Amino acid sequence: MVEEYWNLSRMQMEHLDRENTLVVIPLGAIEQHGNQAPLGTDSMIATEMINRVKTGLQMLENHSKNVLTFPVIPVGFSVEHLNFCGSISFKPDTYYNLLYDIVESMNTHGFKHIAFMICHGGNRATVEILSRQIRHDLGVHVYLLSSGAFSHPKVKATISEGNEADFHGGEMETSMVMAINEDVVDLSVAEAGYYSMKNGRLNFFGSVALPWMGEDFVTAEKKPIGIGGDPSGASAEKGEIILEVSANEIIDGILDILEQM
Repeated sequence: MVEEYWNLSRMQMEHLDRENTLVVIPLGAIEQHGNQAPLGTDSMIATEMINRVKTGLQMLENHSKNVLTFPVIPVGFSVEHLNFCGSISFKPDTYYNLLYDIVESMNTHGFKHIAFMICHGGNRATVEILSRQIRHDLGVHVYLLSSGAFSHPKVKATISEGNEADFHGGEMETSMVMAINEDVVDLSVAEAGYYSMKNGRLNFFGSVALPWMGEDFVTAEKKPIGIGGDPSGASAEKGEIILEVSANEIIDGILDILEQM
């Protein structure tokens, strides 16, 4: 069975084999994505992704385990964007405890397998810590799923020539939103963003790192823009490719989890 968690009644939930059920919880965010894309970009993508995953799994239905999809958690850990108007963030301990309480509640009812589908990269560090702690405390297996297959060759092929280091709020994410709802994207005001701290070995990844903040990404005129890459080449057609490839990778990942349960 593949169903939405909140569509089940109490009686249906009582009759469900909860130990052999995977609950997939999408984690979104409300944060700036440049001039052109909505604050709800990550949560919109999370909603679209979980719907595609549910539909894809329903079409397969060749597995003996159950999958329940949970409503999107629309706010996450987005402190790196708080200096840009409209962004919302939980503090790390607030976000940790929120997710812990959800899993603990599910564990009370016998669920032993939870997958967080991460649709905002800033959520991942908290969820990784949470996953290990919950497994230790409650014996619940918490899996991590990444919602964007950005390293897949078909996805990388959608990036416009010369648009190097496409990143947060760039061409790929903007394209994904356009495939969902073109009306909420305005490419006429799009500006490219460039990482402003590329000096020696100091970067936001690597052996010597300074984790980035949104204001580290600036326009060609050095104005903080908070995105990486040039979103002007985005299109709904490109977004559809990215969404399809990403959903298929998540479905494959869920099938792997079901086999191990």
